[in-house]
Amino acid sequence: MKILIVEDDLALSDVLAFTLRRAGYEVVMAYDGLAALQVWQEQAPDLIVLDLNLPKLDGLAVCRQIRSQAQTPIIILSVRGGDEAVVQGLELGADDYVVKPFSPNQLVARVRAVLRRAGVTLTSGPLETTTLTLDRSRLEVHRTGLAPVRLTPLEARLLEVLMLNAGQVVSTEELIGIAWGAEGGDRTMLKQLVYRLRNKLEPNPSQPTYIETIPGVGYVLAEP
Repeated sequence: MKILIVEDDLALSDVLAFTLRRAGYEVVMAYDGLAALQVWQEQAPDLIVLDLNLPKLDGLAVCRQIRSQAQTPIIILSVRGGDEAVVQGLELGADDYVVKPFSPNQLVARVRAVLRRAGVTLTSGPLETTTLTLDRSRLEVHRTGLAPVRLTPLEARLLEVLMLNAGQVVSTEELIGIAWGAEGGDRTMLKQLVYRLRNKLEPNPSQPTYIETIPGVGYVLAEP
């Protein structure tokens, strides 16, 4: 699975490349808009991570040209979530956006969610934290000293996002967007999904030790 990173901040692009490679993706890079189009044509990536503020040709123009020829999934990077350029990018056909600054692991979760919605799958190894191992191919979670537990695809997706961001709060809005897409879920559906996952994962679901609720914000994986 190949991802094109288009980002003129060299330090940030290196961090993103390292994180995505560690997650099992092949990464190609471009540092301006014109180079992005050339690399896209030559390398045929499965997904593009596209900064909006680029030299030579801005991100909106890059998105427009790509969308005129193909449906390659695109995730926009922006410094402001309410930026008019983000709205324009989504209207041009971008699939998602991430607001800077962000956790690189959050981007990995967004990448996987966009690829799933696009019907692209990635066969990857188990995802591990201190006491949990998620087998993404078998949809099983293993806890230290206990038998594996089967998960539904949606439960596995939620746990994957929380594990990728272990110790960091993931907002309710982000989890809804990653799990169902921007218009596919709501807070009630997320609460029900968390409830089902806790019943499978927690020794005492009424007093969770893995998936903690941060009132008014979201959820965090805080292992015992």
